[in-house]
Amino acid sequence: MLQFFFYLRGYFGAASCIILSNWGAAWGTWKSGLGLCGMAVNHPQGVIKNLVAIIMAGVLGIYGLIVSIIIAGAISAPSNENGINTYSQYNGWAHLAAGLCCGLSCLASGGATGVAGEVGIRATGLRAELNHAKTSALTGGSGAQVVDEGDAGKMYIGSVMILSFAGAIGLYGLIVALIITSSSQYYCE
Repeated sequence: MLQFFFYLRGYFGAASCIILSNWGAAWGTWKSGLGLCGMAVNHPQGVIKNLVAIIMAGVLGIYGLIVSIIIAGAISAPSNENGINTYSQYNGWAHLAAGLCCGLSCLASGGATGVAGEVGIRATGLRAELNHAKTSALTGGSGAQVVDEGDAGKMYIGSVMILSFAGAIGLYGLIVALIITSSSQYYCE
């Protein structure tokens, strides 16, 4: 009966990894999507350009899927003729730690990506809208480009940089989880 808990820890690691990673991905997508929808009302030209935050949030779910598949594949059934479990307690704890490491870091990354993405998208759209209003005022509505849109480009680059660092949090968790799962191959004989 005690050997059952070794399996349980490994499966909890896989489940917590995929659940928490997808929760972070959904959270980031939700927050960034709100910003994108709000920005698209007044500046529909910037929708495709500002999908970066939503894509980066969705990648977090893939990180969780990768680690969960590795953990679930490493959990072995009893292989001895007596039904003795070769999956060790060490492996169970290592897989639980790897799942929580990746899952919690992707959850934090999803929150950071969502908040930074929403604010960055809204600010980029607002800046582009202000540039369009200045251009219309200066040209009398003729549509000629007079105002330098360099400020909006700088704001977009800054937003993408912040999103990159927020996404790196989940990547760090993925790397550590892969190291933990690759070094936890201790089987009982």
